[in-house]
Amino acid sequence: MPNPTAAMLVIGDEILSGRTRDANMHHLAKELTHVGIDLREVRVVSDDADAITDAVKALSAAHTHVFTSGGIGPTHDDITADNVARAFGAAIDVRDDARAILQAHYDRQGLELNEARLRMARIPDGARLIDNPVSAAPGFILGNVHVMAGVPSIFNAMLASVLPTLTGGAPVLSQSLHIYRGEGDIAGPLRALSERYPDLSFGSYPFQRDGAYGAQVVIRGQDGARLDAAMAELHATFPA
Repeated sequence: MPNPTAAMLVIGDEILSGRTRDANMHHLAKELTHVGIDLREVRVVSDDADAITDAVKALSAAHTHVFTSGGIGPTHDDITADNVARAFGAAIDVRDDARAILQAHYDRQGLELNEARLRMARIPDGARLIDNPVSAAPGFILGNVHVMAGVPSIFNAMLASVLPTLTGGAPVLSQSLHIYRGEGDIAGPLRALSERYPDLSFGSYPFQRDGAYGAQVVIRGQDGARLDAAMAELHATFPA
């Protein structure tokens, strides 16, 4: 049975403008690999209502899980929650359980739960909350869409609480070999090897080190024995 699939939707003008470098996709990809969920697609959209809604609809229909990052803070341009709700046709408003979480958090800090901060308690009808042990403001799950913060430390913490609730498949294993030959030299044998092992994936990633050209060949798959056999053939074909 094939593994469940996932897509990621990164939301924010700051990503597209280059002001902020996204780190969440890299972390998500690694964590999903460990639990046997295949990340198949990543989109980045601006803080635009229609762009968010359209992307959520498309990705939700195409994949088992969707993970979003960004746009759930207290400012006017944090519009992710509203437009995920719109994608599902769900109403959204301040919810009592989310308000209570924020109230307790700001009481501990001696700060007011003002109108701006209360925006972070707006949760679509039918959604389940995602715990936020870093800054309290919860994410949420609506349908198959997991809506999480863009700040990496918060995104990572939210993801850690979500992953144990998901059913994955077989974890993807990988092995790699550095070959100090040009890709033009290894392409033929590598293609032949990939044809003998159609259940595995083969990637070639060129590099240059100390004036020498080479490629890192990465073999990935779910069957450890098959992976070992393919790697043994690769070593035999390109001995160090």
